[in-house]
Amino acid sequence: MNVSQIAVDCLIGLGVFGIITSTIYSLMVVAGLMRFRRNAGGAEDAAFRPPVSVLKPVHGDEPDLEQNLASFFEQDYPEYEVLFCARQESDLGLAAARRVMARYPRVKARILTCGEPPWPNARTFSLEVMRREAQYPILVTADSDVRVTPDYLRAVVQPMRDPKVGMVTSLYRGCTRHGLWARLEAMGMSVEMTSGVLVANMLEGMKFALGPSMVMRQSTVKKIGGYEKVAQYYADDFVLGNWTAAAGEIVVLSHYVVEHHVLNAAFKSSIAHQQGWATSTRFSRPMGHLGEVLTYAVPFGLLAWIGMALAGHWGWGLGLLAFTILDRVLLCVLVSSLVVHDSIAMRKAWLYPLRDLMGFIFWLRSYLASRKLRYRGDRYELLPEGRLRKLAE
Repeated sequence: MNVSQIAVDCLIGLGVFGIITSTIYSLMVVAGLMRFRRNAGGAEDAAFRPPVSVLKPVHGDEPDLEQNLASFFEQDYPEYEVLFCARQESDLGLAAARRVMARYPRVKARILTCGEPPWPNARTFSLEVMRREAQYPILVTADSDVRVTPDYLRAVVQPMRDPKVGMVTSLYRGCTRHGLWARLEAMGMSVEMTSGVLVANMLEGMKFALGPSMVMRQSTVKKIGGYEKVAQYYADDFVLGNWTAAAGEIVVLSHYVVEHHVLNAAFKSSIAHQQGWATSTRFSRPMGHLGEVLTYAVPFGLLAWIGMALAGHWGWGLGLLAFTILDRVLLCVLVSSLVVHDSIAMRKAWLYPLRDLMGFIFWLRSYLASRKLRYRGDRYELLPEGRLRKLAE
């Protein structure tokens, strides 16, 4: 057997192996999806309506910011307050918050400023400033690019009936009105992220959190050392959930799904954002990130197709590639329709194989790309364990 034959056999073998692992992963996602739906609902205790403080860090203007913020003022909930925080009084995000506050004078709301953050992760500094000013013992943190329906607070606070629950976090569907690249990023949020969370929750329970929506007790935040303790990490949401679970408290995955609006319309900014998260995951969860390669389908379908074509078996190669494409389309349809209720992703499921291929490229580049990234206008360097070092401009 010559060298070229060995190379072809390796291509075919690697492609088939990856098709098997990605198919197993898809079946695990379906099992996780069924478990998630089976555990959904349950009787809601209408008497359990503890007062909550909603913490909203903002930084500059964003598309649809006022509509996103306004959704938190339209809650069907008896008693809550909304706190906003930015670095400067002149921040455009605070200007939007003031306009929204003027439209909803009956909702208690306050504006805070924190100055230039002394911590690497600026978001956590804003959260700490608001936490100290919060009036109520249950804290609901939600990003500025999140939009919710009036039943949001009722839904996400319910698991707090159990005193063992220290955190409630939510899945999210990606939303955008922009073009192809923003839509692909949104599909990654709705399908790729959700699939991984469903499998992780099924296998070991929630040991992490998702940043767009988190509910915590003041006592839990203090127990794990406060927001300052996680301020040196890029993925502060992951670390908060991880440390909450490590402290012996339960992290619950809510059945309420929030809307996460994509801010990156242009190709360059969208790719940079997605690559930044992939690279940060490599540092935050090195072993899990390494194994993630086995969850992608289309790249292995392409390898099998190339190998089979070189071996003269075009039909088999095309069949294997078509199988991986169908696998991803069906996965997209199931997750988008039955879990995150993303009707656009469901209708455009034929695009998801491209997103699967992009996800693999982001994964590969996470081992090759620079450790430096930009977030909210600031430059950072990623360090081991996902820690951050802020860089001078």
